[in-house]
Amino acid sequence: IKYNFCSLEAFYLTEPNEQKINALEKISINPHLCLCCCTFQTGRVDKNYPLVIGHSGPVLDIDWCPHDDNILASGSEDCTAMVWQIPDHALTRPLSEPIVVLEGHSKRVGIVTWHPTARNILLTAGSDNLIIIWNVGTGEPLISMDDHPDLIYSISWNRNGSLFCTTCKDRRLRVCDPRKRDVVAERLAPHEGIRPMRAIFTKDGNIFTTGFTRMSQRELGLWDPTNFEEPIALLELDTSNGVLLPYYDPDANMVYLCGKGDSSIRYFEITEEPPYVHYLNTFSSKEPQRGMGFMPKRGVDVTKCEIARLFKLLDKKCEPITMTVPRKSDLFQDDLYPDTAGPEPAMEPEEWLDGRNEDPILVSLKEGYVPPKSRELKVSKKNVLDSRPTTRRSMSTCDTNSLPRLLEELQNLKATVLSQEKRICDLENKLSQYTNGTA
Repeated sequence: IKYNFCSLEAFYLTEPNEQKINALEKISINPHLCLCCCTFQTGRVDKNYPLVIGHSGPVLDIDWCPHDDNILASGSEDCTAMVWQIPDHALTRPLSEPIVVLEGHSKRVGIVTWHPTARNILLTAGSDNLIIIWNVGTGEPLISMDDHPDLIYSISWNRNGSLFCTTCKDRRLRVCDPRKRDVVAERLAPHEGIRPMRAIFTKDGNIFTTGFTRMSQRELGLWDPTNFEEPIALLELDTSNGVLLPYYDPDANMVYLCGKGDSSIRYFEITEEPPYVHYLNTFSSKEPQRGMGFMPKRGVDVTKCEIARLFKLLDKKCEPITMTVPRKSDLFQDDLYPDTAGPEPAMEPEEWLDGRNEDPILVSLKEGYVPPKSRELKVSKKNVLDSRPTTRRSMSTCDTNSLPRLLEELQNLKATVLSQEKRICDLENKLSQYTNGTA
């Protein structure tokens, strides 16, 4: 999997109130995170393959930045979130130095998720029931919310990042406005069962949920957050025990449902016509899945009518699954590939914090997606993850107005060094006198 192209997003199908296990434990050394750059080659990963080894506890969640394919955020049981710069090509040695360490939670960090349209905004949620929104460019927390009285199961931003929805162990579905630091809507028990729920925002602003009935049947629902009294749709599925995790494709308005221990993937289309959630098909295989990863739409092969690519994690291997539409034409299929979210952020963190909302900046897939060239990101107090290229200028092209200031600063530094050297010499002389017994 060539991660800087695919930006494979892995999630783990362990229940959040259990001791989470690194979903890659069979191919890496727990608690470290294994990032395999195989460029779609098959075969066993070398046991000595270099890992990302910065966390001191198991990695519970990861999320690739939607605006930079080389930036990865991770949350861990060590109560921290970290942001990593992953090189374009295979790691040649273990990566142990993150760009930013985000410390603000008192318990393990189980959820990390990037803002969909604003640069460098990252949300983290921990077992301390606290939600923190960070500007990772400065390493500073911008917003903290403690409205949840119990463990948070899932968090999903809406399309423009103005709201997010959460599911919680207290069985409530909430819609939060982070900039107002307020819960603007909530629903008690959208699914009557006590097992964990999941919720995601759809493109049109509705909320798709998965949960369990009172009789422990798995169930899905579609809700209008402006009117939580009755569901738009509610559909019972089966009696399996695995929590269903939804992945949403906003371009096709499709939802893929995967569950821990399942050997199948169901997919549905969400429409504005009854029954609103239409069952399409089921992909089945022999082996049950431990987890599932999904590649962003801009990584699919448009020449093969590929609309989705999934990576199914099994006990000892990772199996790619390709979803294609059976068409014979070699021409670009406009109806299959509407413009999709590109890597360019729509706004800066300060603009979002001031109340601005912007939808994702879209790109066409007609010529196939070409990832931008990777740029080295340097730590900066102003903006760590600013991927815009900096202009390198020699002294000959510097602003001449700054030269006197630089010379004055240099002279001050020289004077400071000389004074410190004199002080060091005096201290050494005194020490020598004590040693020789003359003092």
